[in-house]
Amino acid sequence: MAAAPPASLAHRTTGSTCLHPLSRRLGIPLDQVNFVACQLVALFAAFWFRIYLSPSKTSPVARHTFATIFGIYFVIFCFGWYSAHLFVLVLMCYGILVTASVSNIHRYSFFVAMGYLTICHISRIYIFHYGILTTDFSGPLMIVTQKITTLAFQVHDGLGRRAEDLSAEQHRLAVKVKPSFLEYLSYLLNFMSVIAGPCNNFKDYIAFIEGRHIHMKLLEVNWKEKGFHSLPEPSPTGAVIHKLCVTGVSLLLFLTLTKTFPVACLADDWFVHKANFLTRLGYLYVVMQASKPKYYVAWTLADAVNNAAGFGFSGVDQNGNFCWDLLSNLNIWKIETATSFKMYLGNWNIQTATWLKRVCYERVPWYPTVFTFILSALWHGVYPGYYFTFLTGILVTVAARTVRNNCRHYFLSSKALKVAYDVATWAATQLAVSYTVAPFVILAVEPTINLYKSMYFYLHIVSLLIILFLPIRPQAHTQRQPRNSVNRKKTD
Repeated sequence: MAAAPPASLAHRTTGSTCLHPLSRRLGIPLDQVNFVACQLVALFAAFWFRIYLSPSKTSPVARHTFATIFGIYFVIFCFGWYSAHLFVLVLMCYGILVTASVSNIHRYSFFVAMGYLTICHISRIYIFHYGILTTDFSGPLMIVTQKITTLAFQVHDGLGRRAEDLSAEQHRLAVKVKPSFLEYLSYLLNFMSVIAGPCNNFKDYIAFIEGRHIHMKLLEVNWKEKGFHSLPEPSPTGAVIHKLCVTGVSLLLFLTLTKTFPVACLADDWFVHKANFLTRLGYLYVVMQASKPKYYVAWTLADAVNNAAGFGFSGVDQNGNFCWDLLSNLNIWKIETATSFKMYLGNWNIQTATWLKRVCYERVPWYPTVFTFILSALWHGVYPGYYFTFLTGILVTVAARTVRNNCRHYFLSSKALKVAYDVATWAATQLAVSYTVAPFVILAVEPTINLYKSMYFYLHIVSLLIILFLPIRPQAHTQRQPRNSVNRKKTD
């Protein structure tokens, strides 16, 4: 589901006081100005890192050291003494990594990281009144939690499980040698991703630091057939410029659209008590659309920072174009044109969805969808609105899948019917997502209940009726991949 914006976009007032005048002139909270300023500094540092500390000129130790020290400086600058929480968690989990048995390393790391994160979330809601405290360090803590658990499971796969018990992806990402302390710190706290992410795989990051990242991807292509006598040298400059343009447009939308249709509108007396149902439906969609640009800004800018450093190359597409989307967190076009709940979620916060799949969905033996939604809610925090969203999301996901499996094949006989089906499912998906994620941005119980009451709980009721009265059919034209479920239950 939707993810909280980086902590830098939440309630934070620490950091450089020199940014206060700019914040007042733009009418933007200081924390958001600080975030953009820090990420722009990181962008220039990333270009410098790629050019002057390239693997051909500098040792991996030097690259790890610079990335770590600069990342630690960013954290301290943005979060002050609250950054100690990040360092405490990192040190505790490194202790687990080097002392725990490989058969339990993933369990201990998971429970310690998630437990510490949850305690911090609880302190924000019950001690500091819904996160309104002097600094909000939860964003980097959430990213670090993802990386700690990702690495722990991959070390467990590499050292604690048999190769035949692993899926192809688990085998590819398995870590067969425990990282050094410097590698561990660099992976978790590097300046490219410490503020806003995204989560990435340890082996990919090490390959990037050592200068093997792009070369490995290029070797997957037969360049001689394409007329090349040597491997090309892809440059991220074009991808970075494109992503900065997307960031600029999203920032403009944030400064206009988001300010014009704030989430607080959903609690207005006019919306809750006076507007008719169709007006509420349309207005809810507009307000939820207006809440997206801040995520687009944060995630696209973070992606550009990593690309500027030379990280994020994913290979060559079917048209021979170089792709820099290995770390991309969203696909805006596919989000806005999604014709199913699954398609929408699959292109929103992609790296978090991948993390949930790798540490939960693929590993739990029962009810993987339910457990994945629960983990996602816990990771995001303990705000009541999150749980309204994720519980509703489970219901809507099952209902949407049921409708698709029962009805879609009737609309494939002609192009006109297929177009009509796509238009109808696009509208239904966009309205359903708006209804489902509204509590996520509202956060509190009472306004969420008032919102849903004003909407007559229509989507809950429709979803329940679909599940109760439509037969549950297997998905058409798909075949589940073997998951080595017997062995996985035994080893995980």
